[in-house]
Amino acid sequence: MRSHAQAVVIGGGVIGCSILYHLTKLGWTDVVLLERDELTSGSTWHAAANIHGLHDNTNITRIQHYTMNLYNELEAETGQSCGVFQPGSLYLAQTEDREHQLMLQAAKAKLYGMNFHQIDRDEAERLHPLVDFDGIRCIMYEPDGGNVDPSGVTNAYAVGARQNGAEIMRFNPVTGTEQQPDGSWIVRTAKGDIRTDWVINAAGLWGREVAAMAGVELPLQPTEHQYFVTETIAEIAGMDRRLPSVADRDGEYYLRQEGLGLLVGAYERNMKFWAEDGTPPDFGHELFADDLERIEDNMMRAIERVPAVGEAGIKRVINGPMIWSPDSNVLFGPVPELSNYFCCNGIIPGFSQSGGMGKLAAEWIVEGETSMDMFAWDVTRFGHWADKAFTKARVENQYAHRFSIHFPNEERDAGRPVRTRPVFQMQKDMGAVFGLNYGWEHPLWYADIPGTQDTNGFTRQNWFDPVGAECRALRECAGIIDISNFAKYRVSGAGAEDWLNAVFANKMPKVVGRSCLTPLIGKRGGIAGDATVTRLGEEEFWVVSSGMAERYQKRFYDMVPLPEGTRFEPMTEAICGFNVAGPKSREMLQRMTNASLATDDFPFMRSKRIELGGVECLAIRVSFTGDLGWELHCAETDQVKLYQALLEAGRDVGAVPVGSRALMSLRIEKGYGSWSREYSPEYWPQEVGLDRLVKLEKDFLHKPAVEETLNNDARETLVLLAVDETDVTASNADATGGEPIFKNGKGIGKVTSGAYGYTVGMSLALGFVQDAGPGDEIEVMILGRPHKARILNEPPFDPNGERLRA
Repeated sequence: MRSHAQAVVIGGGVIGCSILYHLTKLGWTDVVLLERDELTSGSTWHAAANIHGLHDNTNITRIQHYTMNLYNELEAETGQSCGVFQPGSLYLAQTEDREHQLMLQAAKAKLYGMNFHQIDRDEAERLHPLVDFDGIRCIMYEPDGGNVDPSGVTNAYAVGARQNGAEIMRFNPVTGTEQQPDGSWIVRTAKGDIRTDWVINAAGLWGREVAAMAGVELPLQPTEHQYFVTETIAEIAGMDRRLPSVADRDGEYYLRQEGLGLLVGAYERNMKFWAEDGTPPDFGHELFADDLERIEDNMMRAIERVPAVGEAGIKRVINGPMIWSPDSNVLFGPVPELSNYFCCNGIIPGFSQSGGMGKLAAEWIVEGETSMDMFAWDVTRFGHWADKAFTKARVENQYAHRFSIHFPNEERDAGRPVRTRPVFQMQKDMGAVFGLNYGWEHPLWYADIPGTQDTNGFTRQNWFDPVGAECRALRECAGIIDISNFAKYRVSGAGAEDWLNAVFANKMPKVVGRSCLTPLIGKRGGIAGDATVTRLGEEEFWVVSSGMAERYQKRFYDMVPLPEGTRFEPMTEAICGFNVAGPKSREMLQRMTNASLATDDFPFMRSKRIELGGVECLAIRVSFTGDLGWELHCAETDQVKLYQALLEAGRDVGAVPVGSRALMSLRIEKGYGSWSREYSPEYWPQEVGLDRLVKLEKDFLHKPAVEETLNNDARETLVLLAVDETDVTASNADATGGEPIFKNGKGIGKVTSGAYGYTVGMSLALGFVQDAGPGDEIEVMILGRPHKARILNEPPFDPNGERLRA
C-alpha cells in the first residue's frame, strides 16, 4: 500500500470509484481508494440502477446526460460490462401540473439537443403494450432511458482507474483522518497510514461516521427503501425486445423490466428511518426484512396501471438502506472549515449522476473549480443550523414526496422553523407567509388572514395579487423589507483595505461613508459572488452579500490571508436589517431621525451611523428594489424596537411591510441580477454587465483568470425581456427561471429569473441569449409552450436612475 498519495478516496461504491476514475482522467494517477469491505458494499449493490437524463435543474440535466452517454464509452475503454439496457423510458402525466413539468423538460431537451419528446397513445401502446394509458394526459418518451448493472458500472470505474495508475485497497477500513499543520492529511487505516493532500469522503452509508473523524457533522439520515421483482410474465417472455421503463410519478412508483418480469419500486408515505444513531460498522451486503404492506398503496396504483404486475407472483423483495440529505441532493464539495477535505455524500439517483458527479469532483480538486455552477449540490447550502431534528424532518418529507413536483417558489414546512429573528412572531401575526433562506425564516409575502399558506403550481398562485399590492404600495409610497437574512461582515484593522482589495475585483472606497458594488471572481474567471462594501472608518469596512452564499463564499475569503492585526467578523447572526424604499421613504425616515436625509447630505451609495426611532443604525443609501431607499442595519436586540418604530412612522405615508416575492418583481423591473441566478461562476463579468467593476490595474483574487475571460467575446449576454401579455393571460403563468428561449425555432438561451412587473404592467424575465439583442422577437417556453416575447433595450422602471438617486 502506498504511504503517500495526491488524493485518498474513502468509499468503494459507485461514486467513490467514479471520482477515482475521473481524477486519473485529469492526470492525477497517484491516487488511492480505500474500501472497508468489498466494492459496492452498503447501498450500491442493491440499487435499482435506473438511468434517466432529464431533471428540473438544468445543470443536473446536463450531468445526467453526460452520465448516460459515458457508460457505453466506459465499457469500450475498460472491457468491463456495465450491463447497459436502454430500451427507453415513458413518462406519464395524470395531472395538468405534471403535464406542465414534462412539457418544460421537453423544451429543455430541445434546447440542449437531448432526445426527449412527446408521443401519442398509439405509439406508447406499441412501445409498452402492458400499460393501461387511460387517464393519462401526456406521454413523453426518452429513447436513451433504461438501467445498468450496479456492480458492473462500479467495477468498470475501478478497472479504468487502475488502468490509469490508481490503487484500490479493499477490506481496509479507515480508522482516522488527521489534518496536519501544513494542510495535508494523514489517513489512518487498519493496514497502515497514508499521507495525502486531499481526503475525499465518498463513504455512502458511513458518510456521517467518516466525516466525524475530521470533526465534521453532515446532515444525513438513512432510510429503508423497497422494490420487488415479479416472476416471469408470459407477455414479456414472448417478446423479442426489452420494454421501456415507466415513470408514473403521479402514481408514486417506478417500474421497469427485470429479466422476464417487472421491477416495481416505491417511495411510500409511511416511510421508515434506519440507523438514526449511526450506521453499524459491520454492515455490508445485508438487507432488511420484507415489509411490502408499507408500500401496498403504491403497489396497487402500479397494478392498476400495469395489470400484469398483479397477475404475476413476486420473485424477490429488496429492502435496503439509502442515505439522504435534507433536500435529497448530494452534499458536494470542499468543506470550507477544513483544508482539502471533499464531500460527496447523500446521493439518491446515483446511477443517473455518477459520471457527472465524478467528473465535477475531479475538476474541483484538480482544477480548483467545477465547469458548471453546482450550488444546488454544494455542501455549503447547509450550515450548523441543519441539526439532526431538521435533517430527520426534511428527509421524511423528501422521501415521502420523492415523486411530488417541486414547483417554482415552493416552500416546504418540514423541520421549520430553525432560525428566527426577534420580529418573527410580529410578522407572523401580521400575516407573513415565510420562506427558508440558509435556515432563516423570512417573509415571502403578507396575507390578509394570518396563517394563510402558499398554494403551489406552475401558474399564478394565491400570492399573485397580494404581492402585486405590496409592489404598488412601495412604488407609490414606501415599503419595509426585512433583509436580516443578507450575509453581513465587519472587516477592521490596519490591513482591512488592502485585504478587501486583494479579495474583490473593484477598488475599495477611499472616503469614509462611501460604498461600492464589487464582484468576487471565481477560479475560472466567472462571478463567484457580488457584494456591497461600505467604508465605515479609516480602518473599518462593512460587507453585505448573499445570505444563502455565506458559507459558500467563506472558501474565497479564506484564500487570501488576513494581514496581521486585521479582523474578518461574520455579523449575520448579530445584526438585523430592513430596507425602507419608495418615493416617500425619505419623508418617512426623516420623521424618525435628526440626521439629514436630504440628497445633498445623504446621496446615493453613501452611509452614516444614525439614530432612528431611538435605535442606533448603520444607514446605507442603496436598495435592491431600484427605488429611492436605505438599508438600515441594527443590533438583533434592537430589531423589535426598530421595526415597531418603522411601522408606526410608515402608517402616515402609506408604507406597508413587503416580502421577498415583491422584491423579486421589483428588482427585475429594474433589470438587477441576483446571485445564483444571473451571477454565477459560469458567467463572465462582460456577460452580466459587471466588467466595468473589474479593476485590472490592481491585484485581486483570480485576476489572471478574469483577465483571460475579459479578452474573449461574450459567449452569451444577459438581457431583460417582456413576454407578450396575450400569451401570458392565456396561460395564466409567468416565467420563473429555467425556461428555454428560442428564436426562429433555434434555441438561443434560457431564463434565469422571471416575475410579473406589477408597477410597469409587464410579464418580465431576465435571461442569457446568444445572437440576439434589443428589439428582437423571441419565444420563451413558459409551461414548455412558446410565448412570444421581446428583448428590451432598457429596464421599464426608472431606466436613467432618477428615482434611485433622487
